[in-house]
Amino acid sequence: MILVIALLALAAWAVVATIVELRRDGYRRIPTDRNRSDGRDALQQAESGHMYR
Repeated sequence: MILVIALLALAAWAVVATIVELRRDGYRRIPTDRNRSDGRDALQQAESGHMYR
């Protein structure tokens, strides 16, 4: 029974720690800056005879 309680406590701590880290990691959705992209697709520059994935 003690192991079950310890496992539940560890799982709860892991969930809380994950939520905290996800909130403070600094990742936010940022729109693409169209001034910095040249508007060309990588496949437009592909050479024949080469395989691009």
